[in-house]
Amino acid sequence: MKSQLTIEAQRFKKLREELRHTQQSFAELLDIGATTADIERGKTKITGKIIMELMAQFNINPLWLYGKSFEKYIDTSRGDVSPKVITVDNTGNDSILLVNQKAAAGYPNNIHDTGWYQTLPAFNIPLPEYRNASYRGFQVEGDSMLPSIKPNEWVLGRAVPSIHEAADSKIYIVVLRDSVLVKKLQKIPNNPQSIRLISLNDEYLPIDVKVRDIQELWLVNSKLSFGLDEPSESNLLRQLQQSMEELKAQMKGMSQKKTD
Repeated sequence: MKSQLTIEAQRFKKLREELRHTQQSFAELLDIGATTADIERGKTKITGKIIMELMAQFNINPLWLYGKSFEKYIDTSRGDVSPKVITVDNTGNDSILLVNQKAAAGYPNNIHDTGWYQTLPAFNIPLPEYRNASYRGFQVEGDSMLPSIKPNEWVLGRAVPSIHEAADSKIYIVVLRDSVLVKKLQKIPNNPQSIRLISLNDEYLPIDVKVRDIQELWLVNSKLSFGLDEPSESNLLRQLQQSMEELKAQMKGMSQKKTD
């Protein structure tokens, strides 16, 4: 029977036993009613509320709970911004979830809810650039990242485990406690508790956020665009046309001089 249980059910039970709680006392501690026994038997899934309680009370790493990390505990001093939930396809490989603008509005509040992630579309890209890491796609809202990223385009980001691994002047998907932003990141000298988020559009001012308010961080490495605009005349073409007109005018002037 044990071999048929999911890894999260097995580790949930193991954690309870290590903490020396009965099923009843553990349920009361997590404020989850009488579902502890059902979770350990594989009849009930672990909800986002339970994961949040495990993180808040014991610093349990959600990736460890689901067998995606060997690190059992989250070291808050390292600025952990790794994904809270990882999804896989039926072959066991990481899948890329797509979070549209509407879903992004609820993403921060559902970030620990494994059931919520199942409502999002997922796909895989069979390219070497998307191997050996977790990726997620977000639809961009607004024009703050013009001209590089247009409204409604999609950006794909690679998961960043720690804020200390983030690099200056790179574009990131920043999941805060109340919103999801796509910005260029800049670390603030002598202030490791905060980072600066910069828009590419000069009309938007930079904003400073606390590292503790960042739930997840994804390094943007590509984007998806649908419906390409009609190409406009390039500067080179316009210059060439202008030069041709000037040349014609000069030749016309030379012809008139000859006839005078």
